[in-house]
Amino acid sequence: MASASGAEPDAEDAAEPEEAIYEEVLPCERMELSQRLAVEELITTEASYVHTIQLCVSDIRAHLQKKQLPDLDLEGLFSNTDDILHVSKRFLKGLEATVTQEHDQLLCICALFQEFKEEMETVYKIYCASYDRALQLVESYRKDPRLQEEILETLNVTVPHTGASDLSFFLVMPVQRVTKYPLLLGKILENTPSSASPYPALQAAVRAMAQVNANINEYKRHREVATKYNKAEHLTLRDRFARLNTHSIAKKTTRLSRLFMHEAGILAKTEDREYDDLEEKFQCVVSSVAALKENVAAYLGHLEAFLLPTPHKCELQMNEGPAQQYRRFEESLRCTVLPEFKRRLDRLVCQPLCSLSDMLVGPQQLVKKRLDKLLDYEEIQERKSEMGSVTYDEEAAMNTYLAINSLLVAELPRFNQVAVQLLGQILCSLSTLQWDLAAQVLHQAEKVLEQMPHGHMPLPSFWKMVEDTLEQSGAQLRTFCQAFETVMPSPVTQPLNPAEERKVLSLVSKHGPDKLYQVTSNISGGKDLDLTLQRGQIVALLQNVDTKGNTSRWLVDAGGPRGFVPAGKLQPYCPAESQQPRMQMPAPESSTERRRHSYASPEAPRPQVATFTPAFQVVAGFSFAARSPQEVSLQAGQPVVVLEPHDKKGSKEWSLVDVNGQRGYVPSSYLVTVPVHEPMGWKLPV
Repeated sequence: MASASGAEPDAEDAAEPEEAIYEEVLPCERMELSQRLAVEELITTEASYVHTIQLCVSDIRAHLQKKQLPDLDLEGLFSNTDDILHVSKRFLKGLEATVTQEHDQLLCICALFQEFKEEMETVYKIYCASYDRALQLVESYRKDPRLQEEILETLNVTVPHTGASDLSFFLVMPVQRVTKYPLLLGKILENTPSSASPYPALQAAVRAMAQVNANINEYKRHREVATKYNKAEHLTLRDRFARLNTHSIAKKTTRLSRLFMHEAGILAKTEDREYDDLEEKFQCVVSSVAALKENVAAYLGHLEAFLLPTPHKCELQMNEGPAQQYRRFEESLRCTVLPEFKRRLDRLVCQPLCSLSDMLVGPQQLVKKRLDKLLDYEEIQERKSEMGSVTYDEEAAMNTYLAINSLLVAELPRFNQVAVQLLGQILCSLSTLQWDLAAQVLHQAEKVLEQMPHGHMPLPSFWKMVEDTLEQSGAQLRTFCQAFETVMPSPVTQPLNPAEERKVLSLVSKHGPDKLYQVTSNISGGKDLDLTLQRGQIVALLQNVDTKGNTSRWLVDAGGPRGFVPAGKLQPYCPAESQQPRMQMPAPESSTERRRHSYASPEAPRPQVATFTPAFQVVAGFSFAARSPQEVSLQAGQPVVVLEPHDKKGSKEWSLVDVNGQRGYVPSSYLVTVPVHEPMGWKLPV
């Protein structure tokens, strides 16, 4: 019994280590199994994800493109899905290749995530930043029955097995996938012993993908801030006043006072060398684009004005010879070469330039908003240093500035580089277009020159021919002018009425004939001491400057009132002597010319003032159509004889005139009194 009883404890002692070993082995196998299942889940879900993205690109989007729905924004819906598909295919291929690496599979998976983390961040941050916009489009399409019906029809045709009732079922998958990578890696890490060799690599992979998601969220937040502030608002004055409240006024006042303190040197500015250099380059690009737009528009306007058809050339009878060939050449440039050049200029220069200018609007708004937020940030920082804490709204304002600043510092270098490249390409296109235009015009000119008689003439002979032609043309023009003067009928003259004659004689007696000027157009006095005069009135010059030394305003005597008038509306008055002068004096023996003014010098010892009667004619300033038998019709510029400067009731608004033997009334305001210009000089006595 003793031996038996002694043998039982030995059996129990032997069974306890076996149970302990079993308990130790079983958790290890369970952990290994869970690890293997987690790896399989990573690979299988990646394959399913790639297949779904492939369906979105090749089936759903392609089917919607074939429908050609104008109100459907496919780019806004699917964003950069092609880039995501390209990266995910390569990543899946690498995951599937790790299956053959039995013992090093985990290390290969970790290395694969480290290799693709930058590419994943690049493509997924763009998609996630535009995901909210895609959801807004989907929601708007739900409200349009026609578009919603087309989308549902596409889903039923291309992916009926998914049972999806909306595009959002597919659009959310890239967002879910990139956030699931850290979770899948974490599950593998949980089932990997800390003593295993892949454990540190798995930890690094989990941290890397978590950082990728953090960077995507930060980029998305930056894009939301940029979208909020980079919109150019076109507000009316009413809308601006409606936005004013005590808070906004106080905030703008604080910003303005702080800006003045910066400019006055009272407060130190927050310096950021990196940002300041980027902004300077950006502003240089903005000014360059604006200047180029203005110069291109001016260049095109000058080119069109140069080739503008001139009516006087078309009216000339040039049916043959070099002149006709030149006109054909000019018409060819205007009707063929210029339209083609304008079309290419618009497509290769103007449209890209306008697009580039529109691209600059958003960053310009952000740059302006950054300055406002910087002033708020400095104010809050001072308050935080004094009080030790800030409110939630103040903390949000500080974060807004930091987001805008970091976004500009990150994006401006690339934006400046792209903008400068586009600007350089536009300038190259403009230079090429100008070169092509010059070559085309030169080619056309050479063809025309070959057909002209002097096309092969030596240069000295050509200039000699030009000089001879100009001399011949000048002689013909002089002959024509002389013939025109001989056949031109003399104007109908009419002496001044007694009141006007007395005023002119008074001006001559006071200031002399050399001081008389005539008003060439109506003058309306707009300032103090300015005169209001009618066209044709005679005035005497008193001083050819005003009180401030301005030579464009002259002081004149209008036969009573004195004041200032524009010098450009005066011309020297050259009256002709009346056919029956009141006084005459013998002309000098050596003179055979006419004299403008004749002064009498009688034999009596008492001196008398010389008098003269200048000749005038009255013409119609405007055309007038008679509306009753008592009225008479006029043509603009037609000479008339005023019989009575008023009607039967004494109203001066109507005048009785004689027009080619017909008498009738016309509006007095339609008549203009102009002097008769005759050659200057001495007049022989009769």
